[in-house]
Amino acid sequence: MVAIKFLRRAALTAATLLVLGAGLAAGADTTADDAYAAGSVGAVPAGPAPAATPAKTTSPIGALFANGSHFCTASVVHSTTGDLVLTAAHCVKDGMAFVPGYHDGVAPLGMWTVTDVAVAAGWTSAADPDLDFAFLTVQQAGTTASLESLTGANVLGVDRGFTNRITLTGYPDTSDSPVVCEGTTTRSDTFQQRVACPGFPDGTSGGPWVTGGAVVGVIGGYQLGGDTPDVSYSAYFDDDIAKLYASVTG
Repeated sequence: MVAIKFLRRAALTAATLLVLGAGLAAGADTTADDAYAAGSVGAVPAGPAPAATPAKTTSPIGALFANGSHFCTASVVHSTTGDLVLTAAHCVKDGMAFVPGYHDGVAPLGMWTVTDVAVAAGWTSAADPDLDFAFLTVQQAGTTASLESLTGANVLGVDRGFTNRITLTGYPDTSDSPVVCEGTTTRSDTFQQRVACPGFPDGTSGGPWVTGGAVVGVIGGYQLGGDTPDVSYSAYFDDDIAKLYASVTG
C-alpha cells in the first residue's frame, strides 16, 4: 500500500541516512539549485538575496524542493544559529532545498540549500515511525542574515500532551499554495498522535502542527502520515526529538 502523504520509496532512502554533511547534494543528477540556475523552475524565481534586516513578512513554513519540484513541507524551528528547519524523516532525500513562504509559484526569499541533515538512530536502523522527524540545516549563498531573522520561527514543543488545538499546514504535490486547517489532536498509539483535517494528500508530509507558537508534531509517523488525505498522523514529540534537537543545536 502507498501512504497518501508521501510515497513509501522515500522512506527506504531515508532509512539509510543519519547525518549528511555539506556533500548532501553531491551526486544528484539535477538538484533544485541546478533547476533554478537553469531556469527550469520558471514559476519559482530565485530572486536577489534578501537584505540583512528586512521585516519578518515571510512565513516560517515552506516547501521542500528537489529536482525542480516540491515534494514535502517543512518549517523553521528556533535555534541560536537561526538556520534550522524541521520536517519528517521520510522526506529526506538528496539535493533538497527549502523555500520559505512559497506560494503561487513565488519564492519571496529565494531558496535555501540543505547542507546538513539529522535524524534519530532508530529511524536510520529501522525507519521507526515513532521517530519520523528530521532537522535540516540550511544556507543561502550571498545572504548574511539567518533564515530565522527573516521569517521568524516556532519553538520546539516537547511533551505538550496528546490533546492540542493546532494549525496544520502543508503543500500538496498538485498545488503551489499551502492548505491550512485547524483541528484538535488526539492520541492514536503509545507514541503517535492524529488530527482530522481534510485535504492533506501527497506532499504535505513534514507539515508542522503548531499551537501557541510551538510546533508539537509534523505530518509523518504512522503510515508515513496517514493513508487518507483527511486524517494525518505524527510521532509524539518527547525526549527523543529533544535529544536530537540538542545534538544539532549543542
